[in-house]
Parts: sequence; structure tokens; C-alpha cells
Amino acid sequence: MDVSCDLEVDVNGEEIFIVDKNVICSYSGRINKLFGKRKRGTKYLKVIFHDFPGGAESFELITRFCYNKGKIEINHINVSTLYCAACYMEMEKSVSGNQNLFELTENLLADIRYWTWSELLDALKQCQNLIPVASSSGVIDKYLDSLIGRVASSCETSPCPSTSSADSSGFRLSCDSKSTESFKNSTFRATWWFEDLAAFEPFLIDILVKQMVSRNLDHGILSKFLFYYQKSRFASAKTMDEKCKTMETVIEMLYLLDLSCISFKTLFGMLRITLNLKISKCSRNKLESMIGSLLDQATLDNLLLPSPVGSSYLYDVNLVLRLLKSFISKGACCVPLTRLRKVASLIDLYIVEVAPDPCLKPSKFLALVKSLPESARDSYDAIYHATVMYFEVHSGLCEEEKMKICSGLNYEKLSSEACNHLAQNKKFPSKSAGQALITQQVKLKSLLQETNQASPYVDSHCSFAEAENTGKEDQQIVLYAGKLDLSTENEKLKVHLQGMQCRVLELEKVCRKMQNQMAKMLKSRVSSHNNARSLPRLCS
Repeated sequence: MDVSCDLEVDVNGEEIFIVDKNVICSYSGRINKLFGKRKRGTKYLKVIFHDFPGGAESFELITRFCYNKGKIEINHINVSTLYCAACYMEMEKSVSGNQNLFELTENLLADIRYWTWSELLDALKQCQNLIPVASSSGVIDKYLDSLIGRVASSCETSPCPSTSSADSSGFRLSCDSKSTESFKNSTFRATWWFEDLAAFEPFLIDILVKQMVSRNLDHGILSKFLFYYQKSRFASAKTMDEKCKTMETVIEMLYLLDLSCISFKTLFGMLRITLNLKISKCSRNKLESMIGSLLDQATLDNLLLPSPVGSSYLYDVNLVLRLLKSFISKGACCVPLTRLRKVASLIDLYIVEVAPDPCLKPSKFLALVKSLPESARDSYDAIYHATVMYFEVHSGLCEEEKMKICSGLNYEKLSSEACNHLAQNKKFPSKSAGQALITQQVKLKSLLQETNQASPYVDSHCSFAEAENTGKEDQQIVLYAGKLDLSTENEKLKVHLQGMQCRVLELEKVCRKMQNQMAKMLKSRVSSHNNARSLPRLCS
């Protein structure tokens, strides 16, 4: 072996090179700092590189450049590797006094606007093996800046930007067979680049999309690309780790976009996929937050997701509770009432669906009922019917547990039919049944008061016999309710409740009869008086 080869270089453990120290030092500032002042001796000097850009193949190009006195063929395929290696080896002009490798590669990169689209893609693929040096040197930013400019321009200009001159357009985009075929159909003008960029690794997509967002590219197009990227990468992924990394990257990027530009259906599709993936908790929370914010677009089928493996209950109730929490994260008062009621209707359907699950705990059932404010519902009949089913399946509940569940009912928003059904339902606690009937009594009393207020419109000679009878009935019910003692024995309480129910039914008949009579009287009054007022709400 030539005695002048006195430097041993171990490149990333891949290969060992024996080179002339003085030759390498004349071009490399890094090697010059390490061994430049050492005199030639009989022993070899040795240096170990653990993170050399491009590995052994790249170092071999460097040695060729040094031994050929700065002469080497550089093209778009190896320029990325040589640029990063030159930065790593500190091969600047100040070292050799002549144009060095760093200047040569930098000059080639300065003409990047003349590269074809395929050359640009090849260069970026090379950079994927040069991280983190490629990032720190800025070469990736140069490529991405050119790439994003071409994508943005193609969405705004004519279908074939390559026909424009370099001076007018700022770049030359090759109309290769793939791009030309896409451009022929204007529908694909904004998405022609999806397939090409789907070949990149997730970390490069992360950098790419962030720069696209900063350049104000259309968020709708970006969300479609990310969904396309996820589907494409999953089709070629060989391990679960690859799928997890892809999914996490896509979720992180979607989280940067305007939610109104993201497909809710596709988001839920991603959620179903993640049920079988062990993605990070942070990414999962972000995905659920996006879905929760758009929950008013969901359907019952979307929510009926199976419970996690190892759980005894049928559906993933905890997930739905988290989605509801995200939906009202800024406060229910900040959510438009129309959206709030739409979600309430959806959740009512969901509660009815999960109520028969024998493994659903009372705390979870009640949490679903109370997850939204009472203002979100006009009627609590659906909640009542779900509670009936829950009590039927969970027959072993004690009175205290049943009363806790009944605390989720708003008796004032129950229909008369629901209240009557509740009073006769032996599965419900006696206190709950009594409260329902008393609430109905208060409603009827209020109804009678509104009816009595209509009396000034009736002629003084009209008979009020039935109205007086109704007043007596009302007083009897009030008196009866006042004597009702909910703490008495169950049998005695049932007798009281049955009595109240009969009186309520009688009072309803009287009210209907009185409404008909009042309507006839007011019609005749309107025909005889010009200053007649509009009908009361009771008679409408």
C-alpha cells in the first residue's frame, strides 16, 4: 500500500477508506482542523464518522473530487448528496483557494428553476436519506420552495405551465406523460401532484404541508391530499409502525387546517382505522377534537363504534362522551342553538340504542343524558323511553340508583302521555312518579289560569257554571297534592297517585270542553265588535 495513504476513515460503520491526509486536508476544513498540523509519520491516523451524509457512497464521491483536483460530474441525482457532504466536510473556497465542492453544488442549486419536475422529485427523494444534514443546510427548503411554487402556479394558470418562458413564469415545469395526462382534464388541475408526492416519507410531508400552509395554499386541496397520502401509504406499508407514523403525521397536518375544509366522513373513517392502531395519545386527542367540533354532521351509524378490546360493554360510550366534550368545549352558550339541538337529537337516538346494554353502568347512562344542557331538548320523551328500557334490563338497581338516573329527566318537558305512563310504571321509583304527576298538575293549573284570563271577552250574561266547577276541581287537586306525603308507605302512596291521576284526567276533559265553549263565544264576539283582539294562545 502507498505510504502516502496515512489516514483511515470509518464511514458510518459501512466501509473503511485509506486516503492521503494532505490531499483531503487541502479541500476539507473539517479534516484540516483535525489533522492539518500533524506531520507525516509511520502510523496511520484514524477518524470515525457516525453520521456522514449519504454514507460510504457519498464519501467515495468526496475522495474522487479531492484526488481529481476539483473535477467531478454533478447532476440533479447526486447534487443533494454532494451538497450535504460538502457542508459536513466544510469544503469551502477559503480552504483550497479555488472553487470548491460547496460552491459548485450551490451554483447548480441556484438554477433549480430550470429543473424538470422529475428532476426535482428525484432530488427530494435523495434528501430523504440525508436528514438531518439536509434540513440544517437548507437544501430541502430550496427544493420545497420550488416545488410549492410550481404546485401553486399550476392551480392558478393555464393547464400547461411548461409552455411559459423561464422569465415569465419563474420556472420550467416538464409536461411529462403523467403530468400532461392529468392536465388534460381540468378536474385534476389542482390535484395532479398527489400521486408524485405520495412517495415521500412522513417527515418530509410534515415539512412540505407546513410550508404549503404558510404559503396560503387552499386548505380543501391540502386536506384531500393528506387523505390521499394516508390511503396510498397504508396500501404499501409493511409494518404497523409505518401505518402509525403515517396516521400521526396526517392527523398533525389536518389539525393545522380550517375545519370547514375537511371532510367529516373521511375523518370518521380515519377514526375507525385508528381503533386498530396504537397511535400516540396526542394524535388521538387531536383527531377526536376535530370530529367532536363537527359532531352535528354525524349520523347514528358514525357513533355506534364497538368498545375497545377487553371492555365488557357493547359500544364505546366513553368515546362519544369525549366527542360531546369537544363539541361544547367553548361552552354550550357559544354553540348555535340549531347545531346544539341537532346534536341533542342524535344523542337521544344513541342513548336509546345503548340503553339495553346490560353492561352499561348507571353513571355512564346518566353522563350521556346530562352531557348537553336542558335547553338543547324541547322534549324529554326519548330520554324517558330510554330510561324505561334501561330499568327493564337493569332490574337489580336499588331505589337510590334509580333516583339518580331519574335526575336526568326534565319532568316539565315530558308529554302528558309520558307522565301518565311513568305513574303506572312499577319499575320507576314512587318519588319520581309523584314528581311527574305534580308537574303535570302545575301545567294544568297554569293552563286554567290562562283560560280564566280570557273571561273579560265574554258577555256578562254568559253562564260560567262549568268554569266554576272547574275551579272547584282545581282546588280539590291542589288540596289533594298538598296532603300528599311522599314519605309514606308505598301502598298508601300508590292510592294517592291513582287518585291524582283520575283527577288529572277529569280536569283535562273539563279543559277541552271549556276550550270549545270559549272558542264559540269569542267567534260570536269578534263578529259583533270591531275592536276585537286576537285569539288567546289557549284557543289557537
